[in-house]
Amino acid sequence: MADGTAGTDGTGGRGEGGRPRVVVIGGGFAGLATAGRLTKLVPHAEVVVVSATDYFLYLPLLPEVATGVLDPRRVAVPLATALPGATIVVGTVDAIDLDGHTVGWTDPEGGRGETTWDRLVIAAGSTNRLLPIPGIAEHAHGFRGVAEAVYLRDHIVRQLDIAASEHYPAERDARCTFVVVGAGYTGTEIAAQGVLFTDQLRAAHRSLRDQRVRWLLVDLAPRVLPELSPRLSRTADEVLRGRGVEVRTGISIEQAHARGVRLTTGEEVPTRTVVWCVGVRPDPIVEGLGLATDKGRLVVDDHLRVPGRPDVLACGDIAAVPDRTRPGQLTAMTAQHAQRQGTLAGRNVAASLGVGDARPYSHHDLGFVVELGGRDAAANPLGVPLSGLAATAVTRGYHLVAMPGNRIRVVVDWLLDAVLRRPAAQLGLVRGNAVPLGTRPADGHTVGDRDAVAENDTTAGSAGSRT
Repeated sequence: MADGTAGTDGTGGRGEGGRPRVVVIGGGFAGLATAGRLTKLVPHAEVVVVSATDYFLYLPLLPEVATGVLDPRRVAVPLATALPGATIVVGTVDAIDLDGHTVGWTDPEGGRGETTWDRLVIAAGSTNRLLPIPGIAEHAHGFRGVAEAVYLRDHIVRQLDIAASEHYPAERDARCTFVVVGAGYTGTEIAAQGVLFTDQLRAAHRSLRDQRVRWLLVDLAPRVLPELSPRLSRTADEVLRGRGVEVRTGISIEQAHARGVRLTTGEEVPTRTVVWCVGVRPDPIVEGLGLATDKGRLVVDDHLRVPGRPDVLACGDIAAVPDRTRPGQLTAMTAQHAQRQGTLAGRNVAASLGVGDARPYSHHDLGFVVELGGRDAAANPLGVPLSGLAATAVTRGYHLVAMPGNRIRVVVDWLLDAVLRRPAAQLGLVRGNAVPLGTRPADGHTVGDRDAVAENDTTAGSAGSRT
């Protein structure tokens, strides 16, 4: 498989020695869980994971990378380490032939590869989701990967460095203003932790010690974290406001430009930073497959099988999995659903290969965690609402259990953050428009479609820390 040409020898999808070959597209929560379960249940199978990166990204801790708490490498666990029993292929899948049982990809250096399969699991995840708001694609910062988090961190540091210079007094207020759009999990965590980061940066510059650093969190929803209970939403709101974050609910932005944004109220906000956290959409790999979709997600049954394709399963953000706890609805696009569905997909693929029995997907909601930085968090383990240090302990404990690696390194970074200042040097690793938002708007949504925009403002995506 190493040369990217395995499976093209006419063996009908069989691997070396006639072993069944299972191809998993995606190395995120769902893909990692699928491959991990398969390598344990069916050690005689050849499990091939095709992923655009060679690492698993622990998305829930990405805001801590963007605000200097964690080193970027802490949230990136090498797939080869996490999945020692699987073959890892680094490439972007761009061709799926369901009838021919082949998957093709382009590797990071432009080379082509292809393999055949006996079973296919599509777990490609999701991407940034846009609304058709003028200027967003050009001027907003996406937030779905390590590069985007590192870029945002450098960008924040750079804005205060420039603002501190006596040569740019007219731009000082704009460069010290940060707008976060979307008050779901990710947006709330970025705003809550971002203000702590900029407070430290401001204190390091003598010329900024009397300067106001302004953070705005805007969302068309009536409150922050609207998917949570009012009590815990209120807890997060109090933490944000207590740190000086301007929480603007019931409004959003209607235009972004190089000098700032215009809110739906007509107010102009001068800024050089717009962080876009308005939900996600399924990876566009599903388009053109000729398979049924629901809101852009592949239709599957409760066993995660694609109708009419018993050898193809889908799970995670890309799959429209029926929610048995809410008849008629789909499971949310969260990391925990993706992980659980991936584990089940591995089990059900194993059953199709003669190992064990297949089961339908069902889940029991154990609660959620939201990291707010410092000593603050909001958590609801087993329905018990927590805040403050207790919630922080539960939140961080959950993340350590959920991570497939790097736990000790993460704990060390947390301890250092509690006693030392965060590193504040620009790394210069990402420049220009290297991490742009996608340009495809939300399906069928238009500016002013209040319900549609509010729904997407609160979509957690795979970063949602639901337990």
